[in-house]
Amino acid sequence: MLAEKKKQIRNEVKLVSALLKFTLLVAIIVVIPLYLWFFHQDVIQEFSSIDKVKAFFAHYHTESIFIYLGLQIVQIIISIIPGQELQMVAGLVYGLWPGFLLSMIGAFVGSTITYYLAGFLGRDALHILFGKRHIDEYLAKINSKKGFVLVFLIYLIPGVPKDLCNYAAGLSHMKIKAFLVLSMIGRIPGILGSLIIGAEIGEGNYISVVVISVVAIILFLLGVKFHSKISHLLDTVYDKLSIEKNKAN
Repeated sequence: MLAEKKKQIRNEVKLVSALLKFTLLVAIIVVIPLYLWFFHQDVIQEFSSIDKVKAFFAHYHTESIFIYLGLQIVQIIISIIPGQELQMVAGLVYGLWPGFLLSMIGAFVGSTITYYLAGFLGRDALHILFGKRHIDEYLAKINSKKGFVLVFLIYLIPGVPKDLCNYAAGLSHMKIKAFLVLSMIGRIPGILGSLIIGAEIGEGNYISVVVISVVAIILFLLGVKFHSKISHLLDTVYDKLSIEKNKAN
């Protein structure tokens, strides 16, 4: 009887813990964005046009750097702000390379928080939010021998949803260092492209903006079309390197 009672208490504690973690996750991903949307429309309106964005950041001067970093981190964790548009703002306000540095710092911090947050919340809470099938599919991919390749491609190809990968990585066997290296390198082309567009807008070079945007769209479509071939090529290289490494050992 005592053993059964202890088991029941442990199950109840686990249930309460899962509910608390799920509540925290919902608060981060759902409640906060809804709160901003319904009660702080004035803040959202500040980002409704290029002129308003420039005026907003010009008003805060040095503080705008920390505002941008905070927005970049929040965008990765709960995705209430489109990342590409936010990085265009950085290119517009700070220029290419300062904007790149700030964007990479924000992406690094946001990705690190998301990775550890997923580990803290656990699989059950993420199953409830994202769906068991989606989480399990991502975990199977990340934990496979193709995991490094797939994570890199997810962050490299523009338009591919990255939010789920952020959380799934925190539950996977992939170490934080490997995840950060792959995801950060994969983000570089997309971040640079957005920053360049923003910087060109700031200079009034709208023809350059159109050309860069067209090139980005073409690259995106090519990436989607040849995704499987790229993945197969990288897998072949991976297998070859693995065989050579085993022979050497």
